[in-house]
Amino acid sequence: MLFLVTVINYADRATLSITGPVISKELGISAAEMGFIFSAFGWAYVLGQLPGGWLLDRYGSKIVYGLSIFTWSVFTLMQGTIGFLAGGAAVMLLFALRFAVGFAEAPSFPGNSRVVAAWFPGNERATASAIFNSAQYFATVIFAPLMGWLTHSFGWHWVFGVMGGLGIVTAGVWMKTVYAPKDHPRINQAELDYIAAGGGLVNMDDGRKKAASAERNGAGSGAKWDYVRQLFASRMMVGIFLGQFCINAITYFFITWFPVYLVQARGMSILNAGFIASIPAICGFVGGILGGVMSDAMLRRGYSLTAARKTPIVLGMVMSMAMIACNYTDLQWVVVSLMALAFFGKGIGALGWAVMSDCAPKEITGLSGGVFNMCGNISSITTPIVIGYIIQTTGSFNGALVFVGANALIAAVSYLVIVGEIKRMELKK
Repeated sequence: MLFLVTVINYADRATLSITGPVISKELGISAAEMGFIFSAFGWAYVLGQLPGGWLLDRYGSKIVYGLSIFTWSVFTLMQGTIGFLAGGAAVMLLFALRFAVGFAEAPSFPGNSRVVAAWFPGNERATASAIFNSAQYFATVIFAPLMGWLTHSFGWHWVFGVMGGLGIVTAGVWMKTVYAPKDHPRINQAELDYIAAGGGLVNMDDGRKKAASAERNGAGSGAKWDYVRQLFASRMMVGIFLGQFCINAITYFFITWFPVYLVQARGMSILNAGFIASIPAICGFVGGILGGVMSDAMLRRGYSLTAARKTPIVLGMVMSMAMIACNYTDLQWVVVSLMALAFFGKGIGALGWAVMSDCAPKEITGLSGGVFNMCGNISSITTPIVIGYIIQTTGSFNGALVFVGANALIAAVSYLVIVGEIKRMELKK
């Protein structure tokens, strides 16, 4: 379910990247304005991380995540109604709706991390995290061609209608199928004991009522803010946060400007771009699963947690820098191959959520995930805007590819130099 929901999550994020060239032409939106519209999701997504993490810890993953899916799907559906506007009015309304989608999606990845921390022992956690995280690539594989075909055959409005409706149905499926470990109707005590013995936080939600009572009595909120301060005082956590910021910069290039790059810089049609964009995504999906499997295999063979998590991350980020070489070729098949290699590497290195499941303080797994995702997704704001201005200023995507490749390098250095030993952080009460 985490995989399926995250597929819908990323497909809804990517709706505008597929429809963007048509929308910008039809409604008279410039490249810089489109960059700001792309960033609207990121502004709200970042602002919603701390409230989203708090809600998950306060009310549990099932209810908060289910409402999140339903709400973001409704706002996705509404984006298909803006065709009667143009110019500044279209920019403002589209920005507002993308902002609403971003805020509604805020609990999603902290919720994913929270569910994985509760359901999986440590030596299975990277594989589990890789499976849900690889959904971002699978979303492109499945839905980029579909959305390109819908745009080409029926018009861009249909993309938002189909994806919004699919998300609303998914919210209902989530509420019928997802449980905390101790509440699942088919679990037995042996499985609970196995998960707990391996470090799974099966009792994660036991203290919710006590915490809620403390908050109603005016206690607890100060402690929560002190916990956030402690996260930023930890060198390990700061290195992880910086690494995720840079890794997400690669992600947001692929789900915002990459299809536009194929159309504007490489002369492909929108229909072809939708299909071609799925090739690097397939490689990213394979790399994403492989990175998690590799990390857990290293753990089972006796490598330290630090080595098992850092090795795929650093290796993957070095591979992601291959996209810079696209600036030195005019052959489309070479460009697609280099982008596929870069996305494959990004998939291997995208283990940030597994690392968070390993090291987040057990008292604030949701809030820690929210802080981590907030820091990581600041790049969802900066990346589309920076790339938009690079393109508008230089008239070329060359500088944009160097910018994204530099983020991959910084992510590798952050894990090598700053993070240090990876272990579960202990809070000072």
